[in-house]
Amino acid sequence: MLQPVTLALIAITALVSWRAFSDRRLLDRMILWPPAVARQREYWRLLTHGFLHADFPHLLFNMFTLFFFGGLIERLMTGITGSRLTFLLFYLSAIVVAILPSYLKNIGNPRYFSLGASGAVSAVLFAFIMVKPWSLILVFFVPMPAIVYAVFYVGYSIWMDRRGGGNINHSAHLAGAAYGVLFMVAMAPEVLELFWQQLLNPRFG
Repeated sequence: MLQPVTLALIAITALVSWRAFSDRRLLDRMILWPPAVARQREYWRLLTHGFLHADFPHLLFNMFTLFFFGGLIERLMTGITGSRLTFLLFYLSAIVVAILPSYLKNIGNPRYFSLGASGAVSAVLFAFIMVKPWSLILVFFVPMPAIVYAVFYVGYSIWMDRRGGGNINHSAHLAGAAYGVLFMVAMAPEVLELFWQQLLNPRFG
């Protein structure tokens, strides 16, 4: 069941991204450009870039993933802390944390730009994997256990990040995934024990 914070994040991201597709000034104001952050102190870019997308398929893929996994994680975090603000804080902080390695690496690079919610969405996905590692998820319409997908996802992201090139920020994917795991464990340490128990006793579905 879709939760209100997840729904609001999807709606806001879709609206902002759609507007920025045809508004270059808005895009230029919100996109992550490291020199603008470091030299002009436009710190909001560390967050606002997560509400922009390069094109409609990029937006659709990220929001589709958030749609399917965000509701459960929002409901779980709300149950643990008693506040829906926990999930909102988690998602927004994940946008910032996921981009930090790329920002620091390119802090003086005027040719580097980054946008997209992929880092935060990776955090949500890996938070989900921590609580339901054997749940079947669709990967290009092929069902796959979440934990198996996680292994391939991390391995592929590390390989592509070291290889370099392309327009996908694999570093943000990795940082977001790590943050999702760490946030869940820090919030509820018992999640780690539950994860191992489930990992050793596979139940698909």
